[in-house]
Amino acid sequence: MQWKALALALLVEHGSGQGMLEMMRFSCSQLVVDRLDPLVNPGSIPSPHLHQIVGGNSFNASMDPATHDLPTASTCTSCTFSEDFSNYWTAVLYFRARNGTFKRVPQYPSEGLKADGGITVYYIPSPDRQTKVTAFKPGFRMLVGDALLRSPGTARKVCHRCMPASGDNSNLNCASPDSQTLPKDFCVGGIRSVITFPTCWDGKNTDSADHRSHVAYPSSGSSDTSVVMLEVMWDTRPFNDKDLWPEDGSQPFVWSTGDKDGFSQHGDYVFGWEGDSLQRAMDARCNGDVCSTLKTQSSEEAMKCTKPRVVKEDFDGWVTEIPGMAMVN
Repeated sequence: MQWKALALALLVEHGSGQGMLEMMRFSCSQLVVDRLDPLVNPGSIPSPHLHQIVGGNSFNASMDPATHDLPTASTCTSCTFSEDFSNYWTAVLYFRARNGTFKRVPQYPSEGLKADGGITVYYIPSPDRQTKVTAFKPGFRMLVGDALLRSPGTARKVCHRCMPASGDNSNLNCASPDSQTLPKDFCVGGIRSVITFPTCWDGKNTDSADHRSHVAYPSSGSSDTSVVMLEVMWDTRPFNDKDLWPEDGSQPFVWSTGDKDGFSQHGDYVFGWEGDSLQRAMDARCNGDVCSTLKTQSSEEAMKCTKPRVVKEDFDGWVTEIPGMAMVN
């Protein structure tokens, strides 16, 4: 199975010889697709580019950490674990047809999970079972990747994978043939986008001016917070038709940032677990989408948690311009 292969790959990557690495792996269905970004463009309506957002329904354009408490302000979450009112969001993938029009690429749930598009979220504890992992604190937020990148960046764990028809490839996450760039050929199983956040926190600041400086990737396999990883499955299969692709054979997918190469994919995270629920889950080393220390809800209930778009524009039909490109250009 795909997720078991991922667990084995992460086991090797983190250097653990203690057997299968436990990891929380659960779906968060689509909350909304909108041009809002409370981290990079707080208060701006609209923000420069489109995002797909999951998690608690208190998501909005500002989300001031001094006044906005996600568990209190939210009335539902689109995530399986019903105590997780965090928000997670990424850029949106578009297909560029030969005639120059664009169509949003739909998402599908990861293997073994049920969701309405959205994101598969992973929380991965230290491979050393004697090491206590500290959960994030209220107000914590971070960003990985850069929407303005148009050349290779320094984010080590933001990449794309051309998926096989079933199962998964055996290479480590973001190791060759995974790439920062979008795949150049048909992907019979769609394109998987992986975003892995830094795991070392300065232990003091819940945020920084660039939303990056208070966290870092570890120099060794150890970490003091859980690994947060986002996995998005883009269903590019309906577009696997050379008659639809550009005549020169170039790959036709474009991020909602206007980036046709793939370097600008990014992920944003605002912590919103209720009380000490995430710490309890980390201490219990919960595995998969079932955890005895957490409250869960059915996929059907999670999928009911949506919110209306703030920026009213067509993002799902065939459009002549990706929403927001006029601002970017």
